[in-house]
Amino acid sequence: MNKSVLFVVVLATALTAGLYTLPKVVVRNESKQLGESLPVNRTKQTPTSTQHGAAAGNEALEGAAAHEKPLSPEQQKQLTALRTQFLTASSAQKESAATKLIALFRDVTKYDSAAHYADLLATSQPTEQNMLQAGDQYFEAYTFAVDENKTAMLGQKTRDFYQKVLAKNPNLLAAKANMAMTYVNTDTPMQGIMLLRDVLKQDPTNELALFNLGLLSMRSGQYERAVERFRQILITNPASRKAQFYLGVSLAESGQKAEAKKVLAQVKTQEKDPQILAAVQEYEERLK
Repeated sequence: MNKSVLFVVVLATALTAGLYTLPKVVVRNESKQLGESLPVNRTKQTPTSTQHGAAAGNEALEGAAAHEKPLSPEQQKQLTALRTQFLTASSAQKESAATKLIALFRDVTKYDSAAHYADLLATSQPTEQNMLQAGDQYFEAYTFAVDENKTAMLGQKTRDFYQKVLAKNPNLLAAKANMAMTYVNTDTPMQGIMLLRDVLKQDPTNELALFNLGLLSMRSGQYERAVERFRQILITNPASRKAQFYLGVSLAESGQKAEAKKVLAQVKTQEKDPQILAAVQEYEERLK
């Protein structure tokens, strides 16, 4: 895999921590991305499964976070207060307390801890919304994991909650598309592909499923298929900058240089992220 393709494959994992947001982290673990999967796209449907004890579980998960920001004294004070509030809250107040705590953990990039408390809430109050939130938070932590064992654990946790909520509501297609991507690192990667195809059977224009399939096609070197997927997205959402960027890359890699130049030139006029612009420039140099 050449340098440019490696860049965009690694970039893909960062982009898909949220389908409609641009990357904050580009390179997480290059060796993992070369040999393994492309975890993607956290759902936007909501703002373990065994409880081992809040304090012990919290310490284990918080200590393993891979992309934490240093906490200020004020943030640490806030976390301590919100954690205490959550652990002592009545049943009626627990969801509100959890929402605040999870939001703060995510703000300081402690994604494992956000997932842990979403798990505790969903385990004690297994509503559809709470289980979906737990799946979403575990999936976000999964997209940032770099250790293989941790990735496997977080992927399994993600599937556990998404499977439960999909059993109740099979129309949660974003959850199904996210869950699909956690199978790519397992012994049954085709199960993920089948889930994505199932999403497209229910909704042929589903952007998340098309985007995930496009990325997987790129990863396997099937650039013409990737071109098809990203074109499909742009038919219904011509403003998608990421679909346009990956279309340009896929066109370049499939030898369609003239069109690739046009698409990448258009990306340059719309994109502000310096990392994406750097990738575009590298491709433009190659296409001369």
